[in-house]
Amino acid sequence: MSEPSIFFFEVNERQGVFHRRAFLMGGLAGGGLLALGGRLAQLQLVEAQRYQKLSAGNQFNYRLVPPPRGLILDRNGVALASNRPNFRLMVTKDKDLDVEATLDDLAKLVPIDDSRRARLIKDIARAAKKAPVAVMEDMTWEEFSRVNIRAPELPGVTADMGEVRVYPFGGAFAHVIGYVAKVSDRDLEKAKDEPDQDLLHHPGFRIGKQGVEKALDHELRGRPGATKAEVDAQGRVVRLDPAGDIPATPGKEVRLTLDADIQNRALEVMGDESGAIVVMDIRNGDLLAMVSAPSFDANRFVKGLSGPEYKALSEYERKPLLDKALSGTYPPGSTFKPTVALAALTAGIDPEIRINCGGSWYYGNRTWRCWEKRGHGSQNMHDAIKNSCDIYFYQTALKIGPDAIAAAARAMGFGQIFDIGIPGQKKGLVPDREWKKTAFKKNPANQIWFPGETPSYGIGQGALNVNALQLAVMVSRLANSKKALNPRLIKSVGGVEQPSGAAVPDLPFSMEHLAYVRGGMEAVANDVRGTAYRQSQLGLGDVKMAGKTGTAQVRSYDKVANRKSTGVAWKLKDHNLFVAFAPYDDPRYSVTVIVEHGGMGGATAGAPRAREVMRVALLKDPEIRARIERPMPLPEEPVEASPDGSVEGAAPDEPTEGAPPPPIDSATPPGAPR
Repeated sequence: MSEPSIFFFEVNERQGVFHRRAFLMGGLAGGGLLALGGRLAQLQLVEAQRYQKLSAGNQFNYRLVPPPRGLILDRNGVALASNRPNFRLMVTKDKDLDVEATLDDLAKLVPIDDSRRARLIKDIARAAKKAPVAVMEDMTWEEFSRVNIRAPELPGVTADMGEVRVYPFGGAFAHVIGYVAKVSDRDLEKAKDEPDQDLLHHPGFRIGKQGVEKALDHELRGRPGATKAEVDAQGRVVRLDPAGDIPATPGKEVRLTLDADIQNRALEVMGDESGAIVVMDIRNGDLLAMVSAPSFDANRFVKGLSGPEYKALSEYERKPLLDKALSGTYPPGSTFKPTVALAALTAGIDPEIRINCGGSWYYGNRTWRCWEKRGHGSQNMHDAIKNSCDIYFYQTALKIGPDAIAAAARAMGFGQIFDIGIPGQKKGLVPDREWKKTAFKKNPANQIWFPGETPSYGIGQGALNVNALQLAVMVSRLANSKKALNPRLIKSVGGVEQPSGAAVPDLPFSMEHLAYVRGGMEAVANDVRGTAYRQSQLGLGDVKMAGKTGTAQVRSYDKVANRKSTGVAWKLKDHNLFVAFAPYDDPRYSVTVIVEHGGMGGATAGAPRAREVMRVALLKDPEIRARIERPMPLPEEPVEASPDGSVEGAAPDEPTEGAPPPPIDSATPPGAPR
């Protein structure tokens, strides 16, 4: 039997296959090790800082901090809306939070009544996970200390210090500045596209609800910050890290044109009456006061009113929540007569033509009466303004027609909404023939302007309605005599000055006509027979005030025995108005007073209040004060007369002190220098 044969080429082939496989496996293993080493090098060397930050992010958390709301100041830097410290008690919603037990524990530390407890349970249930819910605000220091001592035993409970809005003058500026309050569901719906969603959901954040607070809410908000806190695996705060805090940016400072002293005096003189007072700088249109009475304490709205409190305010017949300076509209009554006089002068009416006032006038199958039952006698335009003669303005209005009156009224600021930076103005109504066509489309028979509608228009009644701001603009434009002034309320925002109210076109009236009407208003306040003589004396040296009284009826007197308000329901009494400016010879300030249902007449109810407010404005003006305090010239020493009655040193025809004045030429026109 033969030996097996060995083939070397087979052995070599098997060894080659083995070596190739070993080389391939080694290459794969080496490649894997190389890739692993490269990845480790990348993680350790290149991305180490990134992962360190991610790790810290799991360890630390940032809690949103609302920014301090911007201050609102008056023209002199007096704070009208500011912020103060607020000790708050918060509960953070968590899946392990036992709400009932937590509230039981907190009730032992701070007062929590049943209604608040029910509201808190609802608020916590609606809150997002990890979102803090305010249990109590404005805690005392003792309550704050008690909660902080027990905080480690109360999971999810924190007591911190934030800020709350405060209005130092309470109700004096409530309608102008408005107030802030908690963000409602309606606010969230309106702001759903805004970037500050987290801020809007923060329990310590408040949003502007009215006035300047609402109109400039975004400017006043600022930008939120954050506090850095170390948290455990469950997200609970272990400790704070102040070094990592992000500071909040305060809101912008808003400065108004209002003057705190004048505003407070205006509210004070209104007393228990309902109405409005507006004070305006005639030179530039700045509003120095804009008061609506009665008012309300804006601080109560910051905390949140109870249902009964809000109901009491909203149902009170004198409407403290209504801004009567902007939203209240009234017939202007006789304060509209200067505007009618301007319309008549512009239409070519001779102001010296006289109309006899016998106390009544028969026209259009009815008797039109003057407020002075005995009549005023023969009246020219100057007399009619001074005496507020209704008969004169009935007939003058008929001569020029409603469209001429409406054109003058709009030129003086009626029927307009002014851009003063806050919402809420009502336009009122300046009627004319075109208005009747539009207003009575469904009743063609009433689209015609009837002649019987014009006499009432001439004395500021009928369909005519205006607000207090428009009256202030009217008297300011009249006193300025040149510019169609616009009112300005916002002086600056974030240090940026807002446009002046004097950057406007000129009035479409001649200087002579404006001066004539102002002369009539001067007589109202300074002629002993003027309708507001006694009530308009400022008692400030030679500084005189010019004005116009007004009484606007709210019911018909056709079958009423007299117009006295005794025993008449408040809402049926006449409105009383007074508009004025001073000084007469150098106009600087105007004041408008509306006493709603005052029932006493513009001279009795309006003029004394205007006088007191005007005195404050004038005494705060350094130039006017210097004029008032300037010593009066001393009387000259008496000179001795010679036996024949002549005075030594005097010219033969020169009148001497104490001598009777020379006779006045009967041809000298009224008001000419004598």
